[in-house]
Amino acid sequence: MRWALVKVCVAVTTMVVVAFAVPLGLVIKEMARDRAFSNAERQAAAIAPALSITTDRDELERVVASAGSDTQMAVHIPAADGKAAVEIGERRAVVKDVAMTRRLGRASTAEVPGGSVLLQPVALSSGEIAVIEVYVPEAEVSNGVGTAWAVLAGVGAALVVGSVAVADRLGVRMVQPAQRLADSAHELGEGKLGSRVPEEGPTELRQAAVAFNSMADQVVQLLANERELAADLSHRLRTPLTVLRLNTASLGDGPAAEQTRAAVEQLEREVDTIIRTAREAKPQTAAIGAGAGCDASEVVRERMDFWSALAEDEGRKVRVAGVDRPCRIPVARADLAAALDALLGNVFRHTPEGTAFAVDVHNAEDAVIVLVSDAGAGIVDPEAAMARGRGSGNDGSTGLGLDIVRRLAESTGGDVRIGSSVLGGTEVRIWIQLDGRAPVRTGHRGTVRRRRRNAGVR
Repeated sequence: MRWALVKVCVAVTTMVVVAFAVPLGLVIKEMARDRAFSNAERQAAAIAPALSITTDRDELERVVASAGSDTQMAVHIPAADGKAAVEIGERRAVVKDVAMTRRLGRASTAEVPGGSVLLQPVALSSGEIAVIEVYVPEAEVSNGVGTAWAVLAGVGAALVVGSVAVADRLGVRMVQPAQRLADSAHELGEGKLGSRVPEEGPTELRQAAVAFNSMADQVVQLLANERELAADLSHRLRTPLTVLRLNTASLGDGPAAEQTRAAVEQLEREVDTIIRTAREAKPQTAAIGAGAGCDASEVVRERMDFWSALAEDEGRKVRVAGVDRPCRIPVARADLAAALDALLGNVFRHTPEGTAFAVDVHNAEDAVIVLVSDAGAGIVDPEAAMARGRGSGNDGSTGLGLDIVRRLAESTGGDVRIGSSVLGGTEVRIWIQLDGRAPVRTGHRGTVRRRRRNAGVR
């Protein structure tokens, strides 16, 4: 918008300058010509009285010399009373032009090499017509015209520069509020809910700022209501969980009983975490700082220890690889554990007993890849499985498990892919970025593919 205003102002000012400067320059040129021929007429008028008195050559030569114009003036006296014609000075006009002036009896001008001549007729005492020729050089006709044109050009350039400066200041006054509005919209989209726009600038932009601030307030209120609803719904789970925890006390001892108690305790912790998170006054939008996150290898080992007991009961073969050394990732421990539990829970829920599964951790240069694969029947429609809230419709599936995994990966700039595993079933690949780049958004998969190629991973 700013440069558009400047261009429009330059175009309009240039048109105005041309419309006024060109006619004014032509007027100045014509005035210079009139000035030069007015001087020539004055010179001719200084010689005319002497011609009316005498036609003596010597007298006339002295008069022309006294006028100081002997090099630019000539006098043409026709023959009369038996006297020969007299020519004084250097003739520049052709004989035809001189004869025409003598016959018409009025002054005229004619073009000659290097300039023009003024031909002024003068009546002699004998009744004949003499002609005074005054040479006007081209330099004298255009004297001062170049300087005037230069001044006009300078004034025009100054007007254009001044108009550009004024347009630029007006553009800044209009563009800055619009830029602030765009920046605040980006910040709001990134989750900075406190972003607001100063209500200043032109009337239209002030109205846009008021509308944006009102929208941002409504978004904050809607999110607050949603958090309260999530907290209330989660709180309702406390009563059945309490009954379930009391019932587990009567299960006695044994691996299955201990596993059930551990699952109930973990479920209680997750519910508490959901309630605390939902009741926070502000959403978590800040990036994880240096030193934060967790050790992916440690979390994988911990969760596999939990699930391996159930796998043993169901006769499933389990393989874990890549967890023998620390692997730091910018993800909270609880979030990674929740994502792994969601994937492993899907394996147990959607594959028959005895189906093998594996968890692999690959530490690339700028990313960590966690692979969860199984030997089941696979997923028919991976895109539908990745869509939030579109579960299979069986076994109480809601489709939120894979969405939890996806949001975990995209929070670091990575993504999640579903494919075929070497075991013959499904493979879920979690790509976790380590370089702190912006999250990958829908339609930008090419960026992720380039990062994968750079990391040597297909």
